[in-house]
Amino acid sequence: MKESILASKTQSNEVCSLTMVRRVAAMLDLDIRSFSEGDILPKGWHFFMLAGETRKSELRKDGFPGLGVTIPDLGLSRLLLGGRTVSYNGDIVIGSVVEKTSFIKSIVEKTTHSGPMAIVTIQHELRPVSEVNPIITETQTYILLGESKGPKHIEKTLCPPIEAKYQKQLTPDETLLFQYSALGFNSHKIHLDRNYAQNIEGLPDLVVNGGLTTLLLTEFIRTNLGLQIADLKVKHIAPLYCNRPLTLTAEEGEMDWKFKVYDDNNDVTVEMEATIK
Repeated sequence: MKESILASKTQSNEVCSLTMVRRVAAMLDLDIRSFSEGDILPKGWHFFMLAGETRKSELRKDGFPGLGVTIPDLGLSRLLLGGRTVSYNGDIVIGSVVEKTSFIKSIVEKTTHSGPMAIVTIQHELRPVSEVNPIITETQTYILLGESKGPKHIEKTLCPPIEAKYQKQLTPDETLLFQYSALGFNSHKIHLDRNYAQNIEGLPDLVVNGGLTTLLLTEFIRTNLGLQIADLKVKHIAPLYCNRPLTLTAEEGEMDWKFKVYDDNNDVTVEMEATIK
């Protein structure tokens, strides 16, 4: 296993514009008129400010733009999100300007029984231009793999019913995947190009964005449970696919809350721990 740290950073000023906020609200089927300049940005909605500006000619072959940081060519053609952490140390005001700093925190390359792989961790920091310390720190961990060996078909036995106290079911469709990808300037083909997803990467359908799944969880927490998040940690176990129902669940623990996302087979695909204010 080889590990290297890349210290190069990108910095830019990002506007938490009312237009973008209302577009996120529209995507989530919320009343856009309930959001105005000067309001506090809901937790989780900062994702559009993490978008990169990668030129089309510099995209990876799978279309992934790097989200503010160019991922070096490691000879691995497939990329998926392994997890993320987010710490909220303050609030972003709609209409304000924040400074974004993004950098590759680490790259770990290893060889497994399935072949070479790499784990790339990107860190983003958002801070008001008048402040020194970030009010949001987010790390995203990506797993890079070699070429797919073709379409996969796995027969599954339906798991037992979900028994969580708090739960909500919804079905992400092509429109939701497109709108989320567009707002975050994410052109990863597994979310947008069904032919690529199925015939190149061997997936059964378009993949629901990992960031979108996290947003759906934070909205579940905000609107259905009425809670405020202080920090969260997300682990992606398996992909979720377009036009298949998923179930968001919540269980209150002694120290924090635990959240899970189940697929249409009632298998756990995402686990999230969150500290609530």
